[in-house]
Amino acid sequence: MNLEENVRQWLSDEDFLREVKYDENADFHYIVEFPKDNIIDVVKPSGKDCVIIACATQVAPQHLDLMNKADKKTQKDFIMELNFGLNSFLVDYELQVSQDILQQFVITDQIFEDGLTKNELIRTLKRVFKSKLHCIWLIDQKFGSLPVNVTHSNENDMFI
Repeated sequence: MNLEENVRQWLSDEDFLREVKYDENADFHYIVEFPKDNIIDVVKPSGKDCVIIACATQVAPQHLDLMNKADKKTQKDFIMELNFGLNSFLVDYELQVSQDILQQFVITDQIFEDGLTKNELIRTLKRVFKSKLHCIWLIDQKFGSLPVNVTHSNENDMFI
């Protein structure tokens, strides 16, 4: 089997594969659900020798309200603490911040083809998810929790 067939088979074996997405800039692009109710992209960019695992998350409007009500020091300290925390996961990330308020975050990691195994793919999915979870938990810790019926958005169409 080739790389694409291996990745597709591994994701299918674990029941993570939800959608095969057409992407003119990728050799393959899969939408996976890992864990339940969390969407992550698995993409092999054209001309690259790696697979990228990515998760983009919009901050819930209710959390934005709580952040906006916080004082400037709390807002700035939160962004600094978030940066330090995400660095410890050894992932790449991009924070979209407007006036010291986190609007969206994108967490990515990559596996080069020579290190791509089922074990490494699953471990990387876990690391990306746990990084996202860290962001959500830190928001809850610093600004307050939301009621259980409020769900966080999983806007993942970042690869166009």
